[in-house]
Amino acid sequence: MSKPVVAIVGRPNVGKSTIFNRMVGERMAIVEDKPGVTRDRLYGQGEWLNRTFHVIDTGGIDIVDEPLQDQMRMQAEIAIEEADIIIFIVNGRDGITSSDQDVASILQRSKKPVVIGVNKVDNPDMQEHIYDFYQFGFGQPFPISGSHGIGIGDMLDEVFANFPVNEEDEEDDGVIDIAVIGRPNVGKSTLVNSVLGEERVITSNIAGTTRDAIDSYFEQDGQEYRIIDTAGMRKRGKVYENTEKYSVLRAMRALERADVVLVVVDGEEGIIEQDKKIAGYAHESGRAVIIVVNKWDAVEKDDRTMKEYTDKVRETFAYLSYAPIQFVSAKTNQRVQKLLPIVNEVVDSHKMRMPTHVINDVIMDAVARNPAPTSGTKRLRINYATQVATGPPTFVVFVNDPELFHFSYRRYLENQLREAFTFVGTPIRILARKKNES
Repeated sequence: MSKPVVAIVGRPNVGKSTIFNRMVGERMAIVEDKPGVTRDRLYGQGEWLNRTFHVIDTGGIDIVDEPLQDQMRMQAEIAIEEADIIIFIVNGRDGITSSDQDVASILQRSKKPVVIGVNKVDNPDMQEHIYDFYQFGFGQPFPISGSHGIGIGDMLDEVFANFPVNEEDEEDDGVIDIAVIGRPNVGKSTLVNSVLGEERVITSNIAGTTRDAIDSYFEQDGQEYRIIDTAGMRKRGKVYENTEKYSVLRAMRALERADVVLVVVDGEEGIIEQDKKIAGYAHESGRAVIIVVNKWDAVEKDDRTMKEYTDKVRETFAYLSYAPIQFVSAKTNQRVQKLLPIVNEVVDSHKMRMPTHVINDVIMDAVARNPAPTSGTKRLRINYATQVATGPPTFVVFVNDPELFHFSYRRYLENQLREAFTFVGTPIRILARKKNES
């Protein structure tokens, strides 16, 4: 199920970004031993009462050459479009300003749950300043201090109370969920239409759980699929034309419902920074991944072009070295028919489970060929390994000291597992545990 989205909204200089940092905490840091995974600072992930959620910092939107009021209005409208709950931040020292009233009027029309945080209330003597904010009609204002962390918990309790019901994950119904993600104008919708094609049986089209996604169910060769097109936009979607960064959040929400992800890039225009960000989220999600280079018909090419482009993709998306690359033209249907067989293959790898004795044979053979390195006077000793999860395949290696399990040796063992079991299109996770640790 998709995580709730919380948007932090308010006029400039009320402390939105400070509160954003408080809410996401250390989650802004990426722990990744492969180069190239980047993150857009506009987004983060928070956790409260064991529930994780997405956070949007609208203060991070960079819209230039627009009057201040237009900037605030656009920020608020985008946040409303994406969010389940909105935190409206005001400055307790300034009282109500006309700009606050402008933002409040937009939020009042949104019909979304709104929680007011009265920021910069650093001591109890200032709490009497919060009562004026009741007039906005959003219920109790919460006195907070983003810089000192005061009152944030009480405000988040109210945010939590407005989260959508956390339904249990649906059981596996045999349907393969395919998310199509990428920045705007790379041809996602055209690709979806090409995949669905008239020769296939489309059973239904329904609105998806992400606000701008459309779920299309279809069947081919007895296998049912659900393809999630993140390019669909509602009427208010025109605001996205000037705020391409929001494609990241739409991609993230689609990832949460997918088995396999098609990361679509524009073969004619080439790879840009936004492609790296979206592909990085696909990698971090743990889903199976296929890189789709679209608009290949429009590329001037010779007998070296495809190899050169493949090398460039591998270099740019080094963290997706396991992902197959397919060159297609959604417009002409070139090679599109090859996508579903690849989807089936990577999903099988994503859900693959291997017997423990076979895993141990592979790991011990790998250790015999390339013994674990020493650190000072200590050497890593691997006792045994087992698979603990699928989707993605996750292995636990029991060792004498997990701190000796260097990322380079982890990568070596991952490569040995890939070579032995032909994992295609899926990340592999290897966790180190002390021998007596559960």
